[in-house]
Amino acid sequence: MSWGTELWDQFDNLEKHTQWGLDFLDKYAKFVKERLEIEQNYAKQLRNLVKKFCPKRSSKEEEPRFTSCMAFYNILNELNDYAGQREVVAEEIGHRVYAEIMKYSYELKAERKSHLQEGRRAQQYLDICLKQMDSSKKKFERECREAEKAQQTFERLDNDTNATKSDVEKAKQQLNLRTHMADESKNEYAAQLQNYNAEQHKHFYIVIPQVYKHLQEMDERRTVKLSECYKGFADAERKVIPIISKCLEGMVQAAKSVDERRDSQIVVDCFKSGFEPPGDFPFEDYSQHIYRTVSDGTISTTKPEVTRIDPKITMGKAKGKLWLFGKKPKGPALEDFSHLPPEQRRKKLQQRIDELNRELQKEIDQKEALNKMKDVYEKSPQMGDPSSLQPKIAETMSNIEKLRMEIQKNEAWLSEVEGKVAQRSERRHSTEANHLVAQGRESPEGSYTEDANQEGRIQPQPSIHTEFDDEFDDDDPLPAIGHCKAIYPFDGNNEGTLAMKEGEVMYIIEEDKGDGWTRARKQNGEEGYVPTSYIDVTLEKNSKGS
Repeated sequence: MSWGTELWDQFDNLEKHTQWGLDFLDKYAKFVKERLEIEQNYAKQLRNLVKKFCPKRSSKEEEPRFTSCMAFYNILNELNDYAGQREVVAEEIGHRVYAEIMKYSYELKAERKSHLQEGRRAQQYLDICLKQMDSSKKKFERECREAEKAQQTFERLDNDTNATKSDVEKAKQQLNLRTHMADESKNEYAAQLQNYNAEQHKHFYIVIPQVYKHLQEMDERRTVKLSECYKGFADAERKVIPIISKCLEGMVQAAKSVDERRDSQIVVDCFKSGFEPPGDFPFEDYSQHIYRTVSDGTISTTKPEVTRIDPKITMGKAKGKLWLFGKKPKGPALEDFSHLPPEQRRKKLQQRIDELNRELQKEIDQKEALNKMKDVYEKSPQMGDPSSLQPKIAETMSNIEKLRMEIQKNEAWLSEVEGKVAQRSERRHSTEANHLVAQGRESPEGSYTEDANQEGRIQPQPSIHTEFDDEFDDDDPLPAIGHCKAIYPFDGNNEGTLAMKEGEVMYIIEEDKGDGWTRARKQNGEEGYVPTSYIDVTLEKNSKGS
């Protein structure tokens, strides 16, 4: 199957077909370019998406490392790698497909132009030969007619008796001339005809088939090139499939790494305050002055008159002052983290101690390295001056001492936190054990039973006295964390309590731990515990104790 033999007379159609082939090549190149741009934009948008949802590195706050969050961040990392593979696809398509096809299209256009020009030149040469042959044919035809006319004229004069001999001789010469010219035209026409036939045979059997063969090979190469580009286009995608599969597998593994139990534990670690749940409200017996009588066999104790208290107000005040159940008090962060709940304070102090220990170890390692270098300099003075290291050694020693003092200070705070947490737990258990009396609860000053035969006064629990003694053994006064105003008077007869008058303003130095007592300090520095229900508490960091 050859275009030269099968399509010998279809030059125009072959010209159109080869032009269509180049147009189709350009069309495919445009498709590849647009697909390339889609891949690039897709990769760019994926990277922007990852950047948008990745955690901000500038944030100094340590975010909770929930497994669900870590899995999502791992998925974002895998998606970022996936975007990189899309960029690889775009780059591969751009170099192996688009660039090659554009170069090949340019070469094919030049080759097609050359083959068509060659075919046109052959056709033009054949047309010239045809014109020459046709011209010689017409000349031969014309000379033949002139010779026939000369023949007729000669015969007419030769038969005419009136014609002179000179006229006959002249007509004969003219006849001979025309016959000779006709013979020459005949010979020229025969030569031109033979030449044209040879050129025509050469044109249709040698020149044009060769041109068409080149065009056919060119068109077939174009088709093969398209096939290769199709395959290269697919190969560019296929090459990244293993890596993309790994990215997707990484996303699946990230999903499997989510641990709901671990996340729940992290929530506990992040938000556990270390406070004990509030204890029971004490029973306040307002019927004492009605039912209390002095009888035989009854031991009674004179009780100061207590102003009647509305239980609703008392409970409201007690609930409102516990900031761990309401809004956290605002204030500047303190160095010892005392603004934090006990458990969070303990964690922060422990973290700081660990960081300081790491810094201390670095300084110790640096000191050892400097000492070794100093020993080397002392043994080999040519390597350096030992005295030049002394300022650095002194600085390192100073840093070590500072870090050790800082560690001791934070360890003291940590011991204080851990000790208070333990005391609070013991106090809570002791309070719960001693709170239960016969159908009544202990009031801040002690209470009476409702049994007429046992109307004796029950003193506050010894556990509270022990706590008072322990708390007052502290060498340094506790800082004020707020202030309070006495709603009712309190005589403070019990050991460790603080007497107060109605309307008196005092500093709060320790909150109610759930047992109904708040530690306060007066303006003169006197400290003690007062009933929480007897005061209106306002926690604020700006109040300073004396």
